[in-house]
Amino acid sequence: MRRFLLLAGLMLSALTVHADVWMEKKKTTAGFEDTRETVVTAIESRGLVINYTAHIGSMLERTGVDLGASRRIFDQAQIIEFCSARLSRQMMELDPHNIVLCPFAISIYTLPGETGTWVAYRRPAGAAAELVEPLLKSIAAEAMQ
Repeated sequence: MRRFLLLAGLMLSALTVHADVWMEKKKTTAGFEDTRETVVTAIESRGLVINYTAHIGSMLERTGVDLGASRRIFDQAQIIEFCSARLSRQMMELDPHNIVLCPFAISIYTLPGETGTWVAYRRPAGAAAELVEPLLKSIAAEAMQ
């Protein structure tokens, strides 16, 4: 029994340590609008096209009333979706199932009661990670400056 409890504890701690492996997030001291503008500029300066801006914060605020939810999750939250034809082609030539990684997305959000703005993205896995993560990392890094 002791051995089982020790093994279970080790497994839980391993899960906790790797809980955010799929996501990269960093917080900047800049405000939401400045951070968002920096991310948009970083994307467009690389010749990439923004496909869509998802207004997640306002959508959750609007639909929360209908769902009977009163907790405010974000002060502001948007997801900027964009594409690179070259990288998309390369990663889908590696594996057509990499289509699930398109479009690329970077989240910008602020949390109630906190100062600063979060910038986050999903970390790609497999061979596609070597192609796509440097792009996502460099765009997010510009928002931290």
